[in-house]
Amino acid sequence: MTLIDLPLAFAQAQAPAAWVQFVPLGIMFLLFYLIWWMPMRKRQKAHQQMLSDLKKGDKVVTNGGLYGEVGAIQGPVVHLKLSDNVRVRVARSAISGMQGEETDGGGK
Repeated sequence: MTLIDLPLAFAQAQAPAAWVQFVPLGIMFLLFYLIWWMPMRKRQKAHQQMLSDLKKGDKVVTNGGLYGEVGAIQGPVVHLKLSDNVRVRVARSAISGMQGEETDGGGK
């Protein structure tokens, strides 16, 4: 082996296995899952549970910003009482939360 071949031999000896190159990519996917998907799934399950637990008399807020009281529930339709003489029908999925609950989307 000559002095010219020494760097080439050293570089070949130090080459990592092909799967090692994918380890950083795997770590990035794991972090993405832990930081993004897990909390999103947790919020989604809590929202689905809140929708399934709706009952007459609950005070809710819709996605459109209407505040009202649940008057009746008929399958996927919720009858909201907005004031004494104002009642509207909204989809159950349009209910974003209960009145007075803090949302964790504020960012603080």
